[in-house]
Amino acid sequence: MALPFARGLHRRLRTAVRPEVRVGAPPPDVQVEWNLPIRLRDGVTLRANVFRPAGPGPFPVLLCAHPYDKDAIPARSRTGRRVNFQYRLFPQPELISISAWTSWEAPDPAFWTGHGYAVVNADLRGGGTAEGVSELFSDLEAADYAEIIGWAGTQPWSTGRVGLLGVSYLAISQYKVAALRPPQLAAICPWEGFTDLYRDFARPGGIAENDFAIIWSAMTRKQARVHGNLRREQLARPERDGWYAERTPDLAAIEVPMLVCASFSDHNLHSRGSFEAYRRAGSTEKWLYTHRDGKWSHFYGEAARATQLEFFDRYVKQQDNGWQQHAPVRLAVHETRRAPAEIRREASWPPADLNWRRLFLDAGTGGLGEAVPAPGQASLASRGAGLRFDWMLPGDLDVIGPAALRVYLQVAGADDVHLFAVLRKLRHGREVTFEGSFGFAGDPMTTGWQRAAFRRLDPLLSTPEQPVHTYRDPQPVRPGEIVALDVALLPHATRLRAGERLRLELRGRWPQPRNPVTGQFPSGYARSPRGRCTLHTGPEHRAYLLLGTRPV
Repeated sequence: MALPFARGLHRRLRTAVRPEVRVGAPPPDVQVEWNLPIRLRDGVTLRANVFRPAGPGPFPVLLCAHPYDKDAIPARSRTGRRVNFQYRLFPQPELISISAWTSWEAPDPAFWTGHGYAVVNADLRGGGTAEGVSELFSDLEAADYAEIIGWAGTQPWSTGRVGLLGVSYLAISQYKVAALRPPQLAAICPWEGFTDLYRDFARPGGIAENDFAIIWSAMTRKQARVHGNLRREQLARPERDGWYAERTPDLAAIEVPMLVCASFSDHNLHSRGSFEAYRRAGSTEKWLYTHRDGKWSHFYGEAARATQLEFFDRYVKQQDNGWQQHAPVRLAVHETRRAPAEIRREASWPPADLNWRRLFLDAGTGGLGEAVPAPGQASLASRGAGLRFDWMLPGDLDVIGPAALRVYLQVAGADDVHLFAVLRKLRHGREVTFEGSFGFAGDPMTTGWQRAAFRRLDPLLSTPEQPVHTYRDPQPVRPGEIVALDVALLPHATRLRAGERLRLELRGRWPQPRNPVTGQFPSGYARSPRGRCTLHTGPEHRAYLLLGTRPV
C-alpha cells in the first residue's frame, strides 16, 4: 500500500500549493454585459452576465444558472488569475485550461463565443447579485429558471433557441426546468448531476452522508441567501418522504434532446443519478457520455468540449452535422486509472450483448463461483474488517454496467445493519485503483451500500441488475430472522485480464480513509449500529453477485 499512499499524498499536497489550472486572458473582440436585470413574475430581480461574439447576431444561446455567484471569476480577482479554492482541495489528473471569465463548474465563455454562441451566466434567486431568498432544488427555482430561459430566448441578440450546460448543481438544476418545457429551450447537457436528493446525496442506501453534505450545505448558505437548512432536514428525515419527493425532478416529463454525462468516477455523488436521468428521461433523442476521469479536467478537456459542441450545433444551431448518426452511448472502458483501454459506441445502456453472470458467494471458502456452494456461514462484525470473496478470471473480460448483490443476513445485538459492498480488481496480489469522487485516485471498481431496515424494493424502478429501494416504512430485523438484502452497486466499465482476481468485500463501514490527505475527503457515511451479522450461503440461501460481462 506504500505506493498508492505516497502517490495520493503527493497529489494532494501539490494541488494544495499550486492547483493545476491555467487561466487564459479573455479574447478582446467579445461583447460583454455585466449584471443585466431579469425581472421575475413576483417582482424579484435576478441578474446575468452575457458574453456575445462580435457582430450584431442573432446568436444561439448557451445558458447556465446557479447559486454560486456568477461574478466569482478570475477576471474579477485582484491578480486576474485566482481560481476557485475547490481546485486546491480536489486534485485533478490533468491540467485544466479556462479563461478568466469562467465561473465555478460553468461553461467557458471564451470557448463558446469563439464558436458562435452567446453565453449567459445567471445568478439564481438568492445567489450573487440576485434578489430574494433561494429554495434549492425546488419548484420555485425551476420556475425562475424557466423565466431566465424565456428572457434569454427573446433578446434581440438571440436566435430564440437556448441550450443548457454545466456541472453538478448547474446540471441538477436543468432537470426540473426541462420538465416544465419552456418553449425557447432547445437542448440540455447536464454534465454529472444527481437526480434524487435522497437516494443520490443525502442518504444513499438509506445511510446518512455525514461529511460532504455538511460542507456543501454550509458553503451554500455562506455563498447565497438560502431558505431552510439542508443538513437539518437530512438529519430530521431518515425516510424518503414528501419533502424529498418534491425536490426530485419528473424525468419522464423531459422531452428536449439531451446529452447526459454520467461518469464512473463520481460514485459518491453524481454517478447514480446521471445514469437514472438517461434511463428514465422521456426524451426520444438522448445520448449518454461516460468517462472515468477527473470531473473538471474532463469537462474542460478537448474530447468533452468537442462532443458538447457537436451536440449543441445540431440542436441549438440546427446544423445538419451528422450528430444523429452516433450510437446513443459513448462507453469508456478502463483497465487502469489513467487513459481508457477502449472507447466504444453502444446502442443501449447497459449494452444489450452483456452476459449477465451470477456468481455465488461461498461462506466456507471465501470464493465466488458459478456453481451453488454447499451450505455455509460466515460472521461479520458490523464495525469490523469485513469478509472477502474472490473470483479468478477465467479469461479476459469486460465487466460493465450496474451490478446487484443479494445476501442473506442474520443480525445479533441490533435490529439494523449498514452493509457496504466493494468490488476490487487485483493484479499480482495488488489492487488496481481508479479515479474517484473529489479527486481521490484510490477508488475501487465500484461500491454499493444499503441499510438492512430499508430492504423493501420499489417494483416500478427495480430491474434484476439494478435494485431500487423505496426508503419508506423501515423493517427492523427481528432476533433470529434471516433476511434477504439486495444491494445496488454503481455503474462502471472495467477490463480484467485472465489470472487477475475480482474481489467482493463486505463490511459495515465506509471502506476508504476519511482524512483529507490520503483519504476520500470529504466522503463519509454514518456508522452501522454495533452488532454482529451472520452471512448465510448455499442452496437454501443463494447469495450471489450479478455482473454484466463480455469477452474482450
